[in-house]
Amino acid sequence: MTLRAAVQMDPMDNINIGGDSSFALILKALERGYELYHYDVRGLTWEAGRLTTKAHRIVEAKREAGDHYRFGDPVTLDLGRDIDVVLMRQDPPFDLGYLTGTWLLERIAGETLVVNDPVSVRNAPEKVFVLDFPEFMPPTMVTRDLDAVKDFQARHGAVVVKPLHGNGGKAVFRIDADGGNLGALVELFGQVWPEPFMVQQFLPSVAQGDKRIVLVDGEVAGAINRKPGEGEFRSNLAVGGYAEAAELTPREQEICDVLGPALRERGLVFVGIDVIGGEWLTEINVTSPTGIVAIDRFNNSDTAGMIWDAIKRRIG
Repeated sequence: MTLRAAVQMDPMDNINIGGDSSFALILKALERGYELYHYDVRGLTWEAGRLTTKAHRIVEAKREAGDHYRFGDPVTLDLGRDIDVVLMRQDPPFDLGYLTGTWLLERIAGETLVVNDPVSVRNAPEKVFVLDFPEFMPPTMVTRDLDAVKDFQARHGAVVVKPLHGNGGKAVFRIDADGGNLGALVELFGQVWPEPFMVQQFLPSVAQGDKRIVLVDGEVAGAINRKPGEGEFRSNLAVGGYAEAAELTPREQEICDVLGPALRERGLVFVGIDVIGGEWLTEINVTSPTGIVAIDRFNNSDTAGMIWDAIKRRIG
């Protein structure tokens, strides 16, 4: 039987066909002959116990700029009856719109597999889920209290301040040991975001790289080391960082061994974790993880294929 899959993601027109993980999953699915559809989370409709959406069948996809996909005619899908698996792949922000999508997709549990599991995604945002593993984290605080931040900075020196639900390295700031601009930055964060923010001790070892390790159903699929670009301390590829081949350190393998069972239990099939300096876990990315294209390029591996194989095993 042909696998029927629907990908909930951002518009296809604007994706980076050279490095986008969702696009890599689409290419692999079409290569395998799967029946594949694209839809926007804003098209979800629930009525009388059924969850439907307007969607387009993906007829063709290729890495050709300006002509990288072709849709069929629009259709209405019952996501519980017409589809075997939904890939929840739209990018954050992790806001009420994102949360509402998880609440709606939760309604098809028992009918259609959703990857990653929407309940677990909702309950495990990247910078909150990681708090379950404090033994692997650098000194960290989650707060809105300026006095608490000042005390933390006085004890730990240079710090990094970042939004609790940000992504792609956006709005991540380093404050040096003298604490200059700390008060103004905390004030700004308090005005822009209603939730607390995260403060962590700055790790100078980030200059040697921030490793992205991808786990597929709890097993390590591969890793890349992301290094900051010139004049930057952020190593995210989205803000000018660059990738290089990487192997896991014993400490990183220990982290993966501890995380793996927890990820499998929660239905988190495709996860990317971030580790600095070979030892410090900073994020567990479950909403729309990236990095598989670079990993496969360096390792000559097939991470997209591994993800689809894991999905097929879960469907049974």
